[in-house]
Amino acid sequence: QVQLVESGGGLVQPGGSLRLSCVASGLTMDWYHVAWFRQAPGEKLEEVACSRAGETTTFYSDSVKGRFTISRDSAKNTAYLQMGSLKPEDTALYYCGVDSSYCSPNKWEYDFWGQGTQVTVSE
Repeated sequence: QVQLVESGGGLVQPGGSLRLSCVASGLTMDWYHVAWFRQAPGEKLEEVACSRAGETTTFYSDSVKGRFTISRDSAKNTAYLQMGSLKPEDTALYYCGVDSSYCSPNKWEYDFWGQGTQVTVSE
């Protein structure tokens, strides 16, 4: 049974940092493209970062470029999203997903998803 479990969310002040983790079981994450999406209340789901399988290529949305970094640890079968210089507009539920085909901007094209971890940026 495949599971993706996100963690690391929480409450942080503007300008602060958080590192989100996405631990996979039941699949080998190295074989998949891994993306982080987020959704704020009343907003569209947004892909913020994606890491292509077997490559060092990464993609970022303009809203997080230069502040967020996606990475993987093969030994731990885990992906990370390092978030820095956080802003109130980064407040959202963050999800990781894996896709065997490509870094799609569409959630429905991903093979598996986690339940999400909440990030709140506030004073």
